[in-house]
Amino acid sequence: MATNTTTYILLVKVLVVVYLTAAASSAAGNFNQKFDLTWGDGRAKILNNGQYLTLSLDKSSGSGFQSKNQYLFGKIDMQIKLVHGNSAGTVTAYYLSSQGPTHDEVDFEFLGNVTGQPYTLHTNVFTQGKGGREQQFRLWFDPTADFHTYSVLWNPRRIIFSVDGTPIREFKNMESIGVPFPKSQPMRIYSSLWDAEDWATQGGRVKTDWTKAPFTASYRNFNANACVWSNRRSSCRGSGSTSSWMKQQLDTISQQRLRWVQKNSMIYNYCTDTQRFPQGFPKECTVT
Repeated sequence: MATNTTTYILLVKVLVVVYLTAAASSAAGNFNQKFDLTWGDGRAKILNNGQYLTLSLDKSSGSGFQSKNQYLFGKIDMQIKLVHGNSAGTVTAYYLSSQGPTHDEVDFEFLGNVTGQPYTLHTNVFTQGKGGREQQFRLWFDPTADFHTYSVLWNPRRIIFSVDGTPIREFKNMESIGVPFPKSQPMRIYSSLWDAEDWATQGGRVKTDWTKAPFTASYRNFNANACVWSNRRSSCRGSGSTSSWMKQQLDTISQQRLRWVQKNSMIYNYCTDTQRFPQGFPKECTVT
């Protein structure tokens, strides 16, 4: 009898742990709790009890959402499945941004293309209102066939863009040479699906085919292991500041993966564009 009672108690404890873990996981990715649908007149939808979100675009309007919270440093993950088929002219933007003329911003922008052609992943970093730091990539998979995880690691020393855990870009803190770094302005997470046919696909030469509308992008499994900014205070004061991502950097294997992506998948780097910078590259381009 004692053995049976002990077994029963252990089973109850396991079930409680499983329930609490599942509940925490559900809350972490619940779009109803974490995001507001900000525009699109019903074209943005939260589905499946908050576990799934879709944005759509037609000739009348696109759509978008933003996080309820502001963050000042963190590890942000989102799984996205992009517009399939002929997505020419469309842009799916997923980014962090503060507000105002001297805003900071960290961008993923997915530039659509004609059926059978690869998407272009456009990245950029704004500091104190200054951007122009574009790097572009061709992804090594079809981002419309399934969900893939797009991540931003942002700590006081660096920003790392990753795709399915593989780093594709690193922007280091270079304040020592006079380059501003995003470290004082809290940022919200934003995403939108919109029409940019004047520039998005082959420099605007390929226009949006509205017979294919509505275009749809899908989102799931959002997670923010991050410092929430509220009432001019960070949730990471105290124990939260010891989070491993706060001091994380690329290890040897990650550096090798980054070099592989930049060698094989990068199609544009502002730091090598001599036509754009005939008088010399920006300061951050001189740091390796």
